[in-house]
Amino acid sequence: MRLIILGPPGAGKGTQAGRIADHYGIPAISTGDIFRANIKNETELGLKVKEILASGGYVDDEITNAIVADRLAEEDASPGFLLDGYPRTTAQVEALDGILATSDSSIDKVLELVVDDEVVVGRLLKRAEVEGRVDDTEDVIRERMAIYHRETKPLSDAYEARGLLVRVDGEGDVDVVAERIVAALGA
Repeated sequence: MRLIILGPPGAGKGTQAGRIADHYGIPAISTGDIFRANIKNETELGLKVKEILASGGYVDDEITNAIVADRLAEEDASPGFLLDGYPRTTAQVEALDGILATSDSSIDKVLELVVDDEVVVGRLLKRAEVEGRVDDTEDVIRERMAIYHRETKPLSDAYEARGLLVRVDGEGDVDVVAERIVAALGA
């Protein structure tokens, strides 16, 4: 199964991605995790990404597309995968279509976790305290939300037009949300 999980930052994508990946026996591929690993290791990419994230922005399509293409070419992603944090823009949707076309495959379903903006802000502020994430200040969170609504939210409409979108209420207990997801995906 080839899946994408969408939702605003703090919607629970990372938490649910691991559960979904385990359920289907596929890797959960998070561009955020890849970027954070590069930041931690202070790679050239990591230093660029750190500066972009600190200002509340997103990493540009060229860098992100290349990282995703490389990751999807790895053997464990051959039978399927779950993408978390990619695509974020319509240009990335087109790039992903091209990447998958080289292996004569396509996305099976797109899951969107729906969560109220104020709930997301609260979750991310709490996460910032617990995990010490310096990039999760309220101003930065609100800027990410604005970018999400402006640039990423239109992906829902595009995937809905393709008949691939499945919306799930992402608020509430983690286990309850996971049950909703499995039911919505029908497996």
